[in-house]
Amino acid sequence: MTQALKQLGQRRTVSALAPKPKLMTLGGDHSLTLPALRALTEVYGKPIQVLHFDAHLDTWNPAAYPSYWGETHFAHGSMFWMANQEGLLSNSSSERSVHAGLRTRLSGTDWADNIDDTAQNWVRFAADEIDDIGVQGIIDGILAVLGTENPVYLSVDIDVLDPAFAPGTGTPEPGGWTTREFIRILRGLEGLNLIGADVVEVSPAYQGNGEETSLAAAQVVYELITSMVKRGLQDMGKEGDGGRADNKDEL
Repeated sequence: MTQALKQLGQRRTVSALAPKPKLMTLGGDHSLTLPALRALTEVYGKPIQVLHFDAHLDTWNPAAYPSYWGETHFAHGSMFWMANQEGLLSNSSSERSVHAGLRTRLSGTDWADNIDDTAQNWVRFAADEIDDIGVQGIIDGILAVLGTENPVYLSVDIDVLDPAFAPGTGTPEPGGWTTREFIRILRGLEGLNLIGADVVEVSPAYQGNGEETSLAAAQVVYELITSMVKRGLQDMGKEGDGGRADNKDEL
């Protein structure tokens, strides 16, 4: 997977005005984020900031897992820890990465998980903060950390949504955002300089005959792709209709 994404990252773009490709990957297990970060770090020649929407941290040292498998550190809850170990994530205090939508239980009886996460240069926004500061507060908080100029990789674990809206996933957690809230947040973040994204942990088999999870994931992918296209047009001086979010509802 790493070699395939590195090869894609080196391909020529359609326009010389957009000299570097953007990667969109779909899954499947969240561990596929790691090869994407490896590829994009090589393309951009520097560590990357990440915006990570998830119920869980996914920065756990794999040795902390009770089911730790000594033969490999590679797991869907440790890929950001591995990315940090490999120097793929920005370690600058002025270029931190962001988790949003968190509501996970911690692995121990203390705050060691959060302490380790902070040491890896992450800022955290819990899912229930939306009750206090609203959708716009979440948007403003994320933009205050990431800005709009530095390259950002955006990773969406579909379990950031409440299980009522995305039951088809491997590790659902009650208390998540609604699909509408999440789409509003994504549209409010259109100013980010996204260089790649993924939507992962979508497993429709876990919800029987329903299609809610697949529909939600498809809409999230649409929002991310159109945001990247819009930012690209703006950077090339072709703003079109001015980027109104309500113009994105129809193809």
